[in-house]
Amino acid sequence: MKRLLFITFAALAACGTQQKAQLATGAWQAHLLREDGGDIVFNFDLLDSAGKKTIHIINAGERMLVDDVRQEGDSVFIRMPFFDNEFRAALQADGSLQGLWIRHLANKDASITFKAKPGISERFASTQAPKFNISGRWPTYFSSPNGKDSSFAIGEFTQNGSVVHGTFLTTTGDYRYLQGVVDGDSLKLSTFDGSHAYQFNALITNDSTISNGVFYQGITNKETFSARKDSSAKLQDATTLATVKEAGAVLDFSFPDLNGKKVSIKDEQFKNKAVIVQLSGSWCPNCMDETAYLSDWYKQNKDRGVAIIMLCYERTTDFEKSRKAAAGFAKRFDVTYPVLLTGVTPADPQKAEKTLPQLTGIKGFPTTIYIDKSGKVKEVHTGFNGPGTGEHYEEYKKEFNALMDELLK
Repeated sequence: MKRLLFITFAALAACGTQQKAQLATGAWQAHLLREDGGDIVFNFDLLDSAGKKTIHIINAGERMLVDDVRQEGDSVFIRMPFFDNEFRAALQADGSLQGLWIRHLANKDASITFKAKPGISERFASTQAPKFNISGRWPTYFSSPNGKDSSFAIGEFTQNGSVVHGTFLTTTGDYRYLQGVVDGDSLKLSTFDGSHAYQFNALITNDSTISNGVFYQGITNKETFSARKDSSAKLQDATTLATVKEAGAVLDFSFPDLNGKKVSIKDEQFKNKAVIVQLSGSWCPNCMDETAYLSDWYKQNKDRGVAIIMLCYERTTDFEKSRKAAAGFAKRFDVTYPVLLTGVTPADPQKAEKTLPQLTGIKGFPTTIYIDKSGKVKEVHTGFNGPGTGEHYEEYKKEFNALMDELLK
C-alpha cells in the first residue's frame, strides 16, 4: 500500500504542473490509518493569503501554526515545525488529500498512510446522546499487549454535552491537549502535534468506570487501559523522582553551544546568579511547552540576576544533525539563553552519569534543575504540566515564580 502511494505521489509530482486544482481553505478532517485498523483522527484549518498557505492544527484549546506548506501541481508538502516529520500527499479529484505522514527518526524513516477531507470541522461523529458525563479525575492503568509493561496516569476531563476536552497527567508530563466525544456509552479522544499521534477508544460502563480501552500511539504502538473515577487520586511528587546525590551539590558541566563554542556552568556569566538548567530535546512535546513558558519568562526577568541554560539531549550523537534540530526548536520559541548540545541521546541509560553525575538519575524530559546564587542545587523537578492541563499549569506558574523569588533574594 505504501509503495503504491509513493508511486502515485511521484507520478503526480511529475505531471503536477499540468494540474490547476488548489487546496481548499477552511476546515479539514485528517486521518492517520494504521495497518492494525487503528484510525487516529485530528483537525486542521487551512489559510491561503496571497498564495502563502498556512495550517493551524487544532487540538482542543490549541492551534498549532504550520507555516511550511507547499503545493506543486497536485503534490502537497507539509513540514511540521517540530519533531522532524512531514506530510507528502497528492491532491485528489474530489479535493481530498492522500499520501503519507513521515517521521524522520535518528537512523531511519517511518511512515503511515494519511488522508484528509476539506469541509469537515467535526473530529468525531456523535450519533447518540451521551449516556454519561465523564468530567472529573480518573486514575488510569495502561498495559502493553503482552501484559509485561504497565504505566499509571491520571485522566482529567471536562465534558460539555457530547464534547470532551482533557489530558492525561503522568509523573513526567502530560499528554497535552486531547479532544473528543462521548457517543452514547463510547469515548473517543485524540491529539496530534507532530510527536504525539494518539487516539483513545473506550467503553463507559457507568458513572465511575471506563473499560475496554485501546490506546493507539503513533504508527505501531498500542496499549489497553481502564480507569475508575477518583477525585483524590495523586501522582508522586515531581521533586522526588530525581534528586541530587548529596544535599547542596554543585553542578559541573561544559558543552558546546549551537555555534560549537564550549560553555560551562562555571563561566563568569553565571556567577552570583540564580540559574535554571533545563534538560530538554527538540523531539519532546512537553519540552516545547516548557520552553515556550521559560523563553517568555526569561525576557521579562533576566535583569533580576537570573540565567537559564538549556541542555539538549537529541536523538542522535551526530553534532550537525543535533545542532540543526535544536536550532530550529530554539528559533521557533525565540530562545535567547544558551542552548547546549550534550552529545548524549535520551535513550542512553547512562545519560545522567555522562552529563550530570551529581544527579541520582534523569527520569524524564523535561527535567528542570534550580540553582541558588551560591551555585548549590536547591530543587530538581521532573516533567512539566503544560497549558493543556488547565489549573495544573496555573499552579505550576505560581509555584515556579515563588521558587524563583526565593532564589533571587
